[in-house]
Amino acid sequence: MTPARPLLLYDTTLRDGMQREGMSVSVDEKVRIAVRVADLGIRIIEGGFPGSNPKDEEFFGKLQREPLGAAEVAAFGMTRGRGLRADKDPQLRVLADCWAPITALVGKTWDLHVQKVLQVDRDENLRMIAESVEFLRRQGKRVFYDAEHFFDAFEAHADYALACLRVAAEAGAESVCLCDTNGAALPNQVADTVARVVAALDGACGVGIHAHNDAGCAVANSLVAVERGADVVQGTINGYGERCGNADLCSIIPGLKLKMGVDCVSEEDLAKLTDIARFVAELCNIAPDPHQPYVGNNAFAHKGGMHIAAVERDPSTFQHIDPALVGNSPRVLVSELSGRATIKQRVTQLGYPMGEEKDLAERLLRRVKEKEHVGYHYEAADASFELLLRAELGLRVELFHLESFRIIVEKREDGRTVSEATIKVHVNGDRYVETAEGNGPVNALDKALRMAVERKFPEVHDIRLVNYSVRILDEDRGTAATTRVLIDSSDGLHSWGSVGVGENVVEASWEALVDSISYGLLHRMGEKGASVQADDREV
Repeated sequence: MTPARPLLLYDTTLRDGMQREGMSVSVDEKVRIAVRVADLGIRIIEGGFPGSNPKDEEFFGKLQREPLGAAEVAAFGMTRGRGLRADKDPQLRVLADCWAPITALVGKTWDLHVQKVLQVDRDENLRMIAESVEFLRRQGKRVFYDAEHFFDAFEAHADYALACLRVAAEAGAESVCLCDTNGAALPNQVADTVARVVAALDGACGVGIHAHNDAGCAVANSLVAVERGADVVQGTINGYGERCGNADLCSIIPGLKLKMGVDCVSEEDLAKLTDIARFVAELCNIAPDPHQPYVGNNAFAHKGGMHIAAVERDPSTFQHIDPALVGNSPRVLVSELSGRATIKQRVTQLGYPMGEEKDLAERLLRRVKEKEHVGYHYEAADASFELLLRAELGLRVELFHLESFRIIVEKREDGRTVSEATIKVHVNGDRYVETAEGNGPVNALDKALRMAVERKFPEVHDIRLVNYSVRILDEDRGTAATTRVLIDSSDGLHSWGSVGVGENVVEASWEALVDSISYGLLHRMGEKGASVQADDREV
């Protein structure tokens, strides 16, 4: 079965996605997300609760002035309160007065909630749904009714759950959305339920799906719902949402378009998917998931030598789609498992000549295996690998070199622990001494280094540390163990990783930090640093 109406993609990143623990964005950031989501070809953008708090009130005011193309904005709210007339309910009045043309109205469908949460009888709940939808329709709104806990409700009492949908449809709802609010449904249950709902409503209104990911099935449930006749799919960018998250539109969209043949977005918009996924992650200050399907950094990464050789002959041997269709690209991971073919392919991808260096692949392979044997990890440190490659080619440029650094960690009487780093460093021939405080020794060292480097390279302001991780490599040695530090960095456009290894965690961190900043500056200034004046020394 396919949807009787054209499929609508409905984004709720700015409402349901914001319920993820630790998620907090400014008004301007919410507006920027809305604009980018609209640019993806998504037709409905749910903005949140107008009037519920000053931030959302300001957001709806600013969003009204933004060009969103064909996308329309939905305001979210609830059915009228118990014992209130719909036209006297203050929340419904706010929705009616809001400029957004669409209202997403959530209501109870599971009689367990009707009895224990609303504390009304079943008939009163049906009246609350119908009167709320009717009121908003009289105000000229398009209404999408979100049937909360629908799959639990349908399993408990199917007739009553369907009655809730019917009164919403009869009152003028454009679509009823079946919400797997607890995220517990499995694809077979969703398939059967959606098919029965579509048949029961018989075209009275559209049918949507809103899936949570608590059972790990949100994307599968969304796709199977469309297969059984749903014509509205709700989700969030990167699957953000409370608990285990919502259905990830970054997997749903290519699944619909490329796997199921549903023309939900244009090919041009589909190619923006990876960029938008990473943009939203960066703006929300969440490290992009490298293993995310379709748009993750590792989604089309190849590590084993046999896999890489096969992909060279025919990419379809180990890639289920062409990565370019979703704006991603294949990657060759360099590690101790690599062969010469892997090294050659990676060097070629980076744009360096192989022909002039006949033994380059052999030298690099030997060097990589030597360093990974003592703890380096290049598949997660593309920046450090490229700098290693440049060193083998005699192209590595040293933008700065260290004279010395000293770090003091002070435990104060008030309980605070403060780290202070003093660094002496030469930047393009000039010597600088800088001191900075931080919440830890590496943070203080990072700040002091940046203070010195920015004297000659203000581009360092664009480079920020996204993630910092430390791993103990030989735990049996206790505090004398060798540590590996991985740093993920970004300039807002690109992300990269660097690695450092040493028996001293600060020394390992310094190595990774130097690689991160050096790589970022070289690429920010163009042509792999060819135009950069550097010290006479080489790293």
